[in-house]
Amino acid sequence: MSIAVIYGGTRPHGNTETLTKHAIHGIEVEEIYLNNHNILPIIDMRHDVEGFQNRNDDYNAIIERVLQHDTLIFATPIYWYSMSGTMKNFIDRWSHSMRDNNFPDFKADMSNKKAYVIAVGGDNPSIKGLPMIEQFKYIFEFMGLKFKGYVIGKGNQPGDIHADKVALFQAEALREELRVK
Repeated sequence: MSIAVIYGGTRPHGNTETLTKHAIHGIEVEEIYLNNHNILPIIDMRHDVEGFQNRNDDYNAIIERVLQHDTLIFATPIYWYSMSGTMKNFIDRWSHSMRDNNFPDFKADMSNKKAYVIAVGGDNPSIKGLPMIEQFKYIFEFMGLKFKGYVIGKGNQPGDIHADKVALFQAEALREELRVK
């Protein structure tokens, strides 16, 4: 089993990254930091005769890396009851991949994968993060990804996640689950 962690945060070494690293400690994974790449927003050309055009950014290279793995961990801060804009922009581009000749089997390839979500928010995240979890659930369902679970942690200021013993425990349980696979 190979694992890719897709980080959607914009703060280096932020709470989401810290919790995720706790979950994957000692496990070989490929870490993809979306914020370190140029991923342009989608231009919806589904109904254009020419279809989607290459955006000349880093998206295709990233999605090629993602497709090599059978387990994906989406790590994102909780912003306004949802995923980060960086993560959302990346997922929006999947619409392009589903119609791109470079990825003729994109949806089928994604449907062979398992997915987890790790998220951290500052104010009552176990409640306010649920709309985001539902959003991921529907995205994964549409793509055929098997949604295996999530961890939501609480942290606002840098380092706050270390005080969330429940999230740290859940991250350790996820680590054990990932090791068994």
